[in-house]
Amino acid sequence: MTVQAGLPQVTVFSLGGTIASTNDSGGDAGGVTPRLGARELVDSVPQLREVAELETVAFRRTASGDLTLRDLVSLATEITKRFESGTAGVVVTQGTDTIEETSFALDLLVRGPRPVVVTGAMRNPTLAGPDGPANLLAAVQVAASPQAAGLGTLVVFGDEIHAARFVRKTHTSSPATFRSLTAGPLGWMVEGRPRIAFRAPELQGKPTAVGDEVPAVALLKLTIGDDSRLVEQVAALGYAGLVVEAFGGGHVPARVVPALEHLAGRLPVVLASRTGGGELLRETYGFPGSERDLLSRGLIPAGFLDGPKARILLSLLLATGAGPASVRDAFEQVNVSVTAHTAA
Repeated sequence: MTVQAGLPQVTVFSLGGTIASTNDSGGDAGGVTPRLGARELVDSVPQLREVAELETVAFRRTASGDLTLRDLVSLATEITKRFESGTAGVVVTQGTDTIEETSFALDLLVRGPRPVVVTGAMRNPTLAGPDGPANLLAAVQVAASPQAAGLGTLVVFGDEIHAARFVRKTHTSSPATFRSLTAGPLGWMVEGRPRIAFRAPELQGKPTAVGDEVPAVALLKLTIGDDSRLVEQVAALGYAGLVVEAFGGGHVPARVVPALEHLAGRLPVVLASRTGGGELLRETYGFPGSERDLLSRGLIPAGFLDGPKARILLSLLLATGAGPASVRDAFEQVNVSVTAHTAA
């Protein structure tokens, strides 16, 4: 690709997903699968040669649900190598199903001020009006911009710029699926330029020296009428930790409390809300199974993190060998670093 002199260098890692999905026949009889790599994606957007000097890496070629935390630890290592060699920013393309998790994992694993931007597509290249090319162009524009420095990992989608720690996929098929319910987007794109409305601080409490083996952590969403049978099986099945997505501000059926307290005495149990927005309560309700009751029994508050993101943090902490006290401290640091900035 011919580039203009003096352009910043951006590395594009492709992992697969809808943005890279097509089929051999061009029809839809067999469905589409991830077939395109980073080079093909970049070559399909000629405007990119005006934005950055691009390196392309076909890191994986799979549906995003098949990615693992070990894949992301390896990806973070490769991203760090690019930054050490002078790359100005990194873009990761992948399937949208797990963007909210993979982007947060990279936010925790990659250090330094240079931006990592994750994007994808809801409409694959065989459909009319695929959104992948526009999302890729916007993602590279953000990654190449000095304004994105120090913002942590970002998700750029539909011309909105989201912090990985807040963003969620909220619709099965809409191109406007990504939303940050708790904080809103950090900014947006206008005429090819990122406009940053507010800056998220660097997360504290990030895990260090994450090993290749990431222990299994269970995620359990509680529903009306639930009993304790699934909770009681967590340790027996070999899980190293549990994240509970509770009702509302952090509430569970009273009948489940004894099992949660018993499990919290054996391994880390993190309490999150299943609502997807807002922050876990700590001091409001006092009935059996309320947030006050559960936290007094040893559960760890997730704060503003939803269940999937809390599971990412807990998994990576356990992969460092962190014990219960260190896990609790890390969750507190992640939350304090955000609330302290907001109050400043």
